[in-house]
Amino acid sequence: MILVTGATGLNGSELVRCLSERGVAVRALVRDGSKAARLKTLPNVEIVEGDMARPETLAAPLRGVDRAMLISSSDRTMLDVQTNFIEAAKRAGVGHVVKLSGIMPELDSDFRFARMHGEIEQRLEASGLAFTHLRSGEFMPAYFRQVPSIAAKSAFFLPMDDARIASMDVGDLAEVAAIALTRSGHEGKTYRLTGPQALTMAEVAEALSAATGKMIRYVNISPQEHKSANLGRGMPPYLADALVELFAERRNGKEGQVFPDTATILGRAATSFAEFAARNAPIFRGEQAAPRV
Repeated sequence: MILVTGATGLNGSELVRCLSERGVAVRALVRDGSKAARLKTLPNVEIVEGDMARPETLAAPLRGVDRAMLISSSDRTMLDVQTNFIEAAKRAGVGHVVKLSGIMPELDSDFRFARMHGEIEQRLEASGLAFTHLRSGEFMPAYFRQVPSIAAKSAFFLPMDDARIASMDVGDLAEVAAIALTRSGHEGKTYRLTGPQALTMAEVAEALSAATGKMIRYVNISPQEHKSANLGRGMPPYLADALVELFAERRNGKEGQVFPDTATILGRAATSFAEFAARNAPIFRGEQAAPRV
């Protein structure tokens, strides 16, 4: 049995769907089963309730689990809840934990979640469990957050200067994770996962323009302007400050390198941003609601 944590989130839900389509029995861990209606309709999927912030709720969901995918929200509790899960998985006799990590999990990083990912990786390795680290940076659906400004102003606003970023499709991540969870030979491995190109925001705007048939511009803004806009939309200050740190790292090129691991594991080219934009053109034109990211 495979358990997927964070199963109602962007990456977790995509992985559950991927495993379901492959006929793999999967247990989806959610805090509130009433919010997993879409997952309940999938074949081969068992919904179980548990909260990684409350370790005592994890014993039953982990019973009989051979392999687990560790995903949780990027928030101030990430280090604690993922450590709780690792310890619970060890107690339950789980054989292999695949962790969704960050592309730059440096313990001395200026980005708080990068430091947390680095610490969690070390704790997982020290646990004695077989592990696989899937290190990924930005996911392409992050640009769904720009749909309101694209619809209103035919532009999106980010503090990226002319830095490049090698964004990844969530479908590719799900396929890589499914392979690591269902095939041997990935234990003890660390994979750096990216898309096939590192694009500037001007190039992202060009791809969105080509896909939608409308001119979309990228407007560079200052980190403070970006933070103020996020706070104005109701983002908690902790996360707004974290994004200031993240974009500083991105401007320094920390997510600008393309790695071959995605294509190597999948046995095909990673999904390009142009393909992603074309597939989601109705969303970027404002004709369909954007998924929550």
